[in-house]
Amino acid sequence: MALDGLRVDSPVRVIAVIDDDHRVRKSLHNLLASYGYRAKTYSSADLFLAADGLTRSACIIVDIEMRRRQMTGLELLKHVRSSHPEIPVIIITGKPSANSENFYLDKGARGFFRKPLDCQALVTLIDQLLNG
Repeated sequence: MALDGLRVDSPVRVIAVIDDDHRVRKSLHNLLASYGYRAKTYSSADLFLAADGLTRSACIIVDIEMRRRQMTGLELLKHVRSSHPEIPVIIITGKPSANSENFYLDKGARGFFRKPLDCQALVTLIDQLLNG
């Protein structure tokens, strides 16, 4: 049995959501839960890494620019690409430049979304990345 392309009987996959905006974290958590995914949210890349998020995540959604942070989304992307290249990273941002999408995709991101997010396109991409 399927729900928008997701198998209801498939194991729950953890999606890490890293954004300094509580509203974005909560919104994405609820969205992903409604599609059968389990989201774990973090307010910074540093907290994500400290919680051993890399070994627990099937996919990472990360904001590029966070206010109270030590590690940027780009730095996290580079870290994931070098240490766990099998984990897809999706970049989100509220402040894209003209070349942002190409830049991050060239750096190894598997998706790029401008805020406000196209939620259906995001879930479709996650489904493709995780269920092939």
